[in-house]
Order: sequence, then structure tokens, then C-alpha cells
Amino acid sequence: MHLPDVNGHFGSYGGRFVPETLMPALEEIEKAYREAKEDALFIKELNYYFEQYAGRPTPLYFAANLTKYLGGARIYLKREDLNHTGSHKLNNALGQALLARRMGKKRVIAETGAGQHGVAAATAAALLGMECVVYMGEEDTHRQALNVFRMELLGAKVIPVTAGSRTLKDAVNEALRDWVTNVETTHYLIGSVVGPHPYPMIVRDFQAVIGQETRRQILEETGRLPDHLFACVGGGSNAMGLFYPFIQDDGVKMWGAEAAGLGITTGRHAASLTAGRPGVFQGAYSYVIQDEDGQIEPVYSISAGLDYPGVGPEHSYLKDTGRAVYTAISDFEALEAFQLLSRTEGIIPALESAHAVALAMKIVPGLSPEEIVVINISGRGDKDVEQVQRVLRKGEKIRGS
Repeated sequence: MHLPDVNGHFGSYGGRFVPETLMPALEEIEKAYREAKEDALFIKELNYYFEQYAGRPTPLYFAANLTKYLGGARIYLKREDLNHTGSHKLNNALGQALLARRMGKKRVIAETGAGQHGVAAATAAALLGMECVVYMGEEDTHRQALNVFRMELLGAKVIPVTAGSRTLKDAVNEALRDWVTNVETTHYLIGSVVGPHPYPMIVRDFQAVIGQETRRQILEETGRLPDHLFACVGGGSNAMGLFYPFIQDDGVKMWGAEAAGLGITTGRHAASLTAGRPGVFQGAYSYVIQDEDGQIEPVYSISAGLDYPGVGPEHSYLKDTGRAVYTAISDFEALEAFQLLSRTEGIIPALESAHAVALAMKIVPGLSPEEIVVINISGRGDKDVEQVQRVLRKGEKIRGS
């Protein structure tokens, strides 16, 4: 069955829960997207920028040292960290910026947590000559100061959000308020597979280039499909991008790594699928971390990009149907993986990606040498090095209870 359905539902998840003023804009975006993806010239231009500007296809690298260290299956790394701007985020940013220009919009707004989506949106806007405003939680502007400077260099205006927990959730709220006010002139360039229909579908489709390339590359390299896919899940865009082209292949197991933060039992985590329950949040019905009254609870992760109380609705569907398995990874485990991949392969991953590596570290030693594993390295860790250095030198308490 092809999902979402005509109403934007993945099973019981997804849909549109927005103010009436935004409905025409969402309908305009859906119509424009459905026309664009059937337009050979649009696809040709998108592929041109993927190849000549972003540097696609990204490599699928056989991690011989990590394979030897962990034992078990052969491990391949999908190197989205080598994409221009340093993460998978540019795939979607280029696609939506081209779509916005096609709709006649001259201004884009975006939200960002780790800064990678903000940098990607600012980059795409600069490329296409568009005004760009990025909302970022004040807490995240401190954690990711380098990316704030990169966005400003690219010509974007970064607005720190001081409301709430001053993280990604609050940045999304502010971006939505801006969009409601300026919907006639502005495209909201959402950075993950979240929000009201058609965003989860559009972002997934632009990110599916990750899985499409992986499928082709692993067949060329090994002659068969992988047995296991690993990716981190905050909103879930890099994971959906990797998973989507393999969903019909029942022999390919899909693993998502959520942020357990200081430990699920501490309440300081961001594991929506592991410890949340279904509810409406920021325009869609999906798993959400909420209290008994349905109020969104504060979340925490050492990784700014995973520090979000919701998840894309298609992930909720994959969880309930059992097609994908989601496991929470603590800050401590992610930091161990961050250091291990750096030492064994000379690749410093983003803290987000380190969660996927950490989950693979738990599963791979129990697999056979004939099995094949792909881990999506969704971004590079330059942005996180100072934060990790500070945590490790101070010996801050990070082990989950």
C-alpha cells in the first residue's frame, strides 16, 4: 500500500491539525509538489544540484576496522556527512527551496536544532537568491554557536527563541507563528518528516535519495541487499530517507536509535517512540512525549538534533506495524560510539549519528559474518567537537541510571 493516503495518513497517524488560515497554503504546497515530481525539468534540475552542488552520490564505505573491532556482520557506512554542508539536510533543503521558487515564494523560513538544517536552508536560499530566516532555540544557539555563525555568513537571519525550553520544539512553534503571519509570501522549509500533511511525504521523498543510492551501491558492492539498516531518529528524516526504498523488502531489518538522554527512568530523554504515546503535536498525530493531560513535556538529549518531543508519523506507523524497531540510546552510549568511530575509522560523526552507531554496537556482535549492515552517518561531528570535549574534560555525569 502506498502511503500516505489522500488525506495524509500513515495508518492512523499524520493528517493536518492546523489553523484554518494554513489550510490553503498546505493545499498549495501539495498541489505544487505533486506537479513538480511529475515534471521532468524539475527532476532534472534537482538531480543537477544533487550531483554538481551537493556532491552526490555520497560514498557507501566498507568500515573494515569497525567490522573487525565489533566482530559479527560486515559494516558499511552511508557517508551523508560528506554531503555539502556536512549532513543529509541539504537534500531536502534543495528540494523544498526549488519547490518554493516554483511557487513564486521569495522568502523561506526554517527551524533548526543542531543547526544542520538551518545551515542547509541558508545554503539553498543563498544559492537561489531567496531571503532566509532561521528560528533556533536560545539553548541550541549556545550549543551550536559555530553553525549560527555559518548561517549568518550565508546571509540568513538567525532568531534565538527564548520561550519554553529554548530548544527545537520552541523554534518550530515560532516558525509556525511566522508562517501564519506571512503565508502569502513565505515558504516554511520544514527540516524533518514531521508537521502537517504534505510535509512528512515531501521531506521523505527528497531524502529517499539516501536509500536509493544505498540500494544501488550495496548491490554493486556485494550483489545483494543488506540485512540490517541503522539510523538515528529525532524527527526522523535521515532514517526515513534510508528506510523508505527498503520498506517492501521484508528481509531487510530496520533499526532506529532514539535519544535516551540521561536514561528513560530519569525523565530526561527525547525517546518519543520508546516512552511517548500517540497525540497531536505541531500539526500531526504521532507518538509524542506528553503528560497525563496531554501537555508536551520537556525533553533532553546531548544531541541538539534529537532534542525533540515528537517524531514523524510514518515512523509511528512503522513502529506499530513492527516493520521497524526503535531503541533508545543514552548520552553515555552515544559518546562511547562517537569516540569509537573516530578512533577506528578516522570519522568523527555528528552526535545524532553516534546514536545510530551505538545501537549497531549492541546488535552487530551477535550477527554472523555473512550478514551485511548499513549505518547512516547522517552528519559530521565538527559542530559537536567542542561540546564533547567540554563534557569529557569536566567528567560531567552522563551515564543513564
